[in-house]
Amino acid sequence: MSTGVQPNANFQTISFRRPTTKPAETTAKPKNRHGGLLQDQLRRAQRAPWCPSWSAALRILLLIRVAGAMYSGIQDCDEVFNFWEPLHYLYKGYGFQTWETSPEYSIRSWAYILLHYLPVQISATFLGPEKRPAFFAVRIFLAVISSLCEVTFYRSVVERINYRVGRYVFFLLLLNAGMWTASTAFLPSSFAMYANTIAFAYALEPPSSDNMRRTLFATLAFASGAVVGWPFSLAVAVPFVLEELFVGGTDKVTSENRGWWLYARSKRMFTAAGVAALLFVPVVALDTLFYGKLTVVPWNIVKYNVFPDSQRGPELYGTEPATFYLSNLLLNFNVLVPFALFALPALAITYRVDNKRLGERYQYADKSSPYTLLAIRLAPAYVWLAIMTLQKHKEERFLYPIYPLICFNAAVTIYLVRGWLEAAFIAVTSSPYKASRSTFFSQFTLSVVAASCILSVSRIMAHWKYYHAPMSVTHALEAAEVPRLLNVTGHVRLPPNTGSQGRSKRHSDEDELPRIDLSLIEDWGLRLCVGKEWYRFPGHFLVPDGVRVDWIKSDFDGMLPAHFMETSRRGGLLERVKGTRVVPKDLNDLNREAPQLYADVSTCDYLLDLDFPQHPTQAAHEPRYVADEKTWERVACQPFLDAAHSPLLTRTLWMPGELWQQRNEYGEFCLLRHRANVSKKEKEHTVRRA
Repeated sequence: MSTGVQPNANFQTISFRRPTTKPAETTAKPKNRHGGLLQDQLRRAQRAPWCPSWSAALRILLLIRVAGAMYSGIQDCDEVFNFWEPLHYLYKGYGFQTWETSPEYSIRSWAYILLHYLPVQISATFLGPEKRPAFFAVRIFLAVISSLCEVTFYRSVVERINYRVGRYVFFLLLLNAGMWTASTAFLPSSFAMYANTIAFAYALEPPSSDNMRRTLFATLAFASGAVVGWPFSLAVAVPFVLEELFVGGTDKVTSENRGWWLYARSKRMFTAAGVAALLFVPVVALDTLFYGKLTVVPWNIVKYNVFPDSQRGPELYGTEPATFYLSNLLLNFNVLVPFALFALPALAITYRVDNKRLGERYQYADKSSPYTLLAIRLAPAYVWLAIMTLQKHKEERFLYPIYPLICFNAAVTIYLVRGWLEAAFIAVTSSPYKASRSTFFSQFTLSVVAASCILSVSRIMAHWKYYHAPMSVTHALEAAEVPRLLNVTGHVRLPPNTGSQGRSKRHSDEDELPRIDLSLIEDWGLRLCVGKEWYRFPGHFLVPDGVRVDWIKSDFDGMLPAHFMETSRRGGLLERVKGTRVVPKDLNDLNREAPQLYADVSTCDYLLDLDFPQHPTQAAHEPRYVADEKTWERVACQPFLDAAHSPLLTRTLWMPGELWQQRNEYGEFCLLRHRANVSKKEKEHTVRRA
């Protein structure tokens, strides 16, 4: 309404504004944070503790996972020889080949390896032909994939289980020593871990006949991990399948409609499985192309491991006691292990002493108990641990598929124990109000999560300080020795005062040094040899082109990798197929030594070797090359922990300070240069200037 003053003072005009038809703005209804399976009994109306959003959690996880991609070591020689080396072959046309990638046995999937070819090509396009950037491009790619899977799983826990449990899961995943390694490992078991993590993000939803999305997406994720990655990982999906087929969830199932309900659920499950089975088409097609014959790698893996004959099988490569996995879990998950293993008993105790903690009560008595639903979600870790423990051949990477689930089980137990403490406090004080004001419960959960994170960081640092030398020392061949060779032979001119590490002392930034064309040494015929430390060789991605890597005889008498048939570097993937289809004559699946793969040590220009001067040992085939200074000189050496002569605690964890470090003993992992051989090649390739 408005008024106006007219020229005639006796009149006043009043005008009314037409009402607007714009609807009133409505605010979005906030999500109910108490809608999960586990519900708080105290402080329900107060502000919820901080839980990062999906995007914030992703950014935080990416910081840690990318750091892991850059600084974590390679823990398993199978990762190098069965996956990094075939990928290097696709990229460069040469590399090591194991019997597993021979067409005669074909138990490694080229389809899985090809998934990692894209970041290699992106690196080559934007960063140049150097191989080290391609190596880290693949690892960063894996870090991104893992982060996306983990953050999706974390938010599902927040929404479907409990926001406190979700917060515990986030921090336990974030700084866990096991996840630090597994998240960026180039292994099918890591791929299975990604797939299982995504699958559980959907499987945490309660089953319902109206929720086809849960069934289809979870089934596709589980199947991806099994078909593309590791077929045995499908065992983790057993509780999910049983739940889909026989557990009502939010459906009202009565005696009258049970038959039709079972039929509908079974039809939906088999439909989802049929869709997931289509994943076999591209995988089998690619493997058939590269092996040159119809190949179903998942079946070959199962056949070799489950149905071997008397001379073959995984036990050829070592057996471990039943306590092996418990020891590994304690190393990587520390104080979380008892919480994770106690999850199901803790749920049973909660049913007796804190029954309201499982607060989601359904409207109909015929619907599934929340205790049943939570028990099914805790069961996969137990199923997988039981299956793996029963196998005689054990490896740490076999537990990767359940690493996030171990964190989930531990987080649930921590929350349930907190509930017991709250119930006990109220029983003693008879005051829920005092319980709601107490900080004791949050201090308990904080102490457990913080202790786990601190111990995990200490374990991560132990890996870096004690065992990272093989990757750093091998890289010294490209970073220091090759530039030195090209400098002393006149092919390049490096700045003066260049130290032994190949960088100018006057420049703290490597970017200020001129970029060296490493291809200048490709016709020199340089040879890098590896003996008893073959299983610590980090792969051709850290060795410059033009340097051939060969084995020399050591006391190891098993099967070592051979070389792929070399193909033209410019031929692309179709050119590589010519080599992947060749059956190498020197490889076998009996772990039987092939002496023809060894080079004579006198023909080696460089050598990777480990020496423990405080406790020297040598054998007929393993002399102390480092001590033979007349023949060999050091290019680069770094400390390497002598685990056999270091205390259990200080070799397991790293802490700053001399008091901790002086308890350990160290050897030297060295890159050695053959004085006579390299000097001869320097003279042969010296540039003659007028």
